[in-house]
Amino acid sequence: MQMDLGLESLAGRRAVVTGATHGLGLATARALARAGLRVVLAVRDVALGATRATEFGGDCEVIELDLADLASVRGFAERLEGPIDYLINNAGVFPHRHARTADGFELGIGTNFLGPFALTNLLLPDIERQIVCVASDAHKSARIDPTNLDLDHGKWNPARAYARSKLAVMLWGLELDRRLRTAGSPVTAMLTTPGWVASNISNKPHLGFAHRLVHGAASAFANDIDAGAQTTLYCLTQPIAPGSYVGVDGIGALRGDPVLFGRSKAACDFDVAARLWATAERLTGTAWPL
Repeated sequence: MQMDLGLESLAGRRAVVTGATHGLGLATARALARAGLRVVLAVRDVALGATRATEFGGDCEVIELDLADLASVRGFAERLEGPIDYLINNAGVFPHRHARTADGFELGIGTNFLGPFALTNLLLPDIERQIVCVASDAHKSARIDPTNLDLDHGKWNPARAYARSKLAVMLWGLELDRRLRTAGSPVTAMLTTPGWVASNISNKPHLGFAHRLVHGAASAFANDIDAGAQTTLYCLTQPIAPGSYVGVDGIGALRGDPVLFGRSKAACDFDVAARLWATAERLTGTAWPL
């Protein structure tokens, strides 16, 4: 049974949700729209986004956003007008092959970290309450070198690339929280992991059998997308400290209710986080705006 998070108390506020047409993003945007928030669906497929907006009901706006293309990120920021209460950096990719984004970045790091990093810097002057970044406990198996984000040196594989991109998100969140506090900003930053979720993140070309196997097991034993979205929604309503990392309380942290969570030692390294931030600013051409 899902927790009653009291989302109705946020009615009338405005939230931007990236990746709102599928999986966790769909569930998050739907819950917010049905609770009376004004929701911006930031999506690659605007036609599907319009369909989702109709399904959700409420006050929804659809704007195109491809986090694997910095031109699209800048275009989104230019088209979005007015104040934002919540930015939910949900969209992500499991890089099933060693590919590049439109800007030449390794696909996982470019989509899961550099795109959201640039988006947040561009939108931050208009954000008034909170930023939530969806990470993953996969970060606990990763290490990262801020000077080698494209993995030009060393063996590449999908799981390693995904875990490393999520460690980048964790370190970004660490430094983002520090900067917001130092600036005396009223905006807070949170990190979440949804546990194991029956989503479509592995539904990629060449992964047909593996996706069916994983999705079948997840459908039987993992959170559904609505339960998985609870960790993000929890951040919006509960009195938890800025910079918190929220996961789930079940066995193996695979499924369950939202709870404050521990992070890896590597995800607590302020020096690496600062160096990663500097690299991301250089690569994306965006800077800290406060």
